[in-house]
Formats: sequence, structure tokens, C-alpha cells
Amino acid sequence: MLASSLLAAGVAADDGDFLASLAADSRPLLVQPLPDTPHTLRTTLDETLSISRDPAEVWAARQWFTAMEPALSRHVKDPMLRSELLRRVYHEATLAGLPPELVLALIQVESAFQVEAVSSAGAVGLMQIMPFWIRELGLPADDLKDPWRNLRYGCTILAHYLAVERGDFTRALARYNGSLGKTWYPERVMRAWQRHWRPAEERVTVQR
Repeated sequence: MLASSLLAAGVAADDGDFLASLAADSRPLLVQPLPDTPHTLRTTLDETLSISRDPAEVWAARQWFTAMEPALSRHVKDPMLRSELLRRVYHEATLAGLPPELVLALIQVESAFQVEAVSSAGAVGLMQIMPFWIRELGLPADDLKDPWRNLRYGCTILAHYLAVERGDFTRALARYNGSLGKTWYPERVMRAWQRHWRPAEERVTVQR
């Protein structure tokens, strides 16, 4: 069981363990050539974690975790699973150059944080990845229901589309959903982002 394995793993306490716990696994996702794919997507987690971390970066990660944890508790009841998911989302989003809060909003819209969700079109997991992406980005053995592998795929794909669209989140999100030229999906994700995944003081400002 996923939850049991995560409970057994535990949660790190000090700064070193906190950073180490961000690693999804030691297997790099082998990104095949795609047009304008950001170079950072080819960076392995091991390489990223070997970089010396500024104390301010560690502090910022902890602050983000504290701000997001209450919102995620509405969707993920198990505290250990919730903690691990936040760490993984933060790391994968940061590695791909994406706002972690946007990734949380996208997961909320796509799967409601259901690890084994499968859509009628065959999209799988937290970020609803279509199986053909395994051929484009990964290895035949990749399991898209593995939540941490799914996060890697989803963040890689979204960052790729964001690069193609020159930083236009609306068009990048529409590409992710397969609805380029329409705005209903980007609007839904951005609405979730604004309402649920911004710090409380920012949400109050937006609502005003």
C-alpha cells in the first residue's frame, strides 16, 4: 500500500534531511529531444541535491510547506502522506522552474489528488498523464500510477509547454489539457490557484 510505505519512511527533522527528503528517487527521467525543452529538465535529482543550499532557500521551502499544509489537508487526510506529497511537489516544480502552487492547483483540477485516478481518455495519476508520454520522455517500465514518477512527468510536460509558449501560462495550460485555443481549462486551474493555493493574506487580497 502506498500510504503504508510512506508511513514507514517517516519525515525528516533537520535541514539536511529536509532537503534530502525532496528527492523523488535516484532514477533520472530520460527526456528525449523535444523542441525548446528547457535544459533544466534534464538535470537529475541527484545533481540538484548535490548543490549547496543557501539557508534562505531552506527557510523559504519550510515557509512554503507551512503555508500549503492546511490547504492540502482538505484533500489528503493522512499527515505523513500529505507531508511527503508537499515535499515532492515543491522539489519537482522547482526543478522544472514552475510555481509549486500552480502544480498543486493543476493536480486539484486534474485528479483531486487521487493517485490512481484514470480518466475516460486514459490519462493516469495525480497529473493525469497520457500513456504515450512514456514513449516520448521515459522508459517502458515507468508506472504512471507511481505518484512521484507521475509528478516528474507532469512537471516536465507543463514546463515544456511553457517554454514553447514563451511563458504564457494560459496557452501552456491549454496545451497541457489538449484544448489550445480555448480558455476554460486555464481559467479553472488559475481559479483554483487563486482561491486555494496562495498564502492566506494573498487570498484575502484577491477576494477583495
